[in-house]
Amino acid sequence: QVQLVESGGGLVHPGGSLRLSCAASGIIFRLYAMGWYRQAPGNQRELVASITNDGRTNYADSVKGRFTISRDDAKNTVYLQMNSLKPDDTAVYYCNAKWAVIGQDYWGQGTQVTVSS
Repeated sequence: QVQLVESGGGLVHPGGSLRLSCAASGIIFRLYAMGWYRQAPGNQRELVASITNDGRTNYADSVKGRFTISRDDAKNTVYLQMNSLKPDDTAVYYCNAKWAVIGQDYWGQGTQVTVSS
C-alpha cells in the first residue's frame, strides 16, 4: 500500500519560515519524481516545486528564490523549505510521487499552511 504522509504545516507570520516533509512508503522512492502542489480555496491545484529522481528541480515563478525542494532517498522523504512566506502562500500543500514511464501517480492527504499576522 502506497502512503505519502505530509507534515510540518501550520500557522506562521508573514516573513516566517516552515519546512514541510513528505515521507513515502510502498514505492521504490528513488525511481520517482517528487513534487509539492498547493490548493487555496476557490483555486485550482498548482505545482509549487518538483524534483526528479536525479535531483533536477523546478519551481513556480511565485516561489523562486524563497522555496527549496530537496529529497533524501535514504529516508524516502522529500522536503520543502519555505522562507519569506507571504499571505498568498496560504493553501493546503500536497505531496506527489510520479513515475511517468509507467503511469503511476500518488498523492498525500495534504497539510495546511496559513500565513497570517
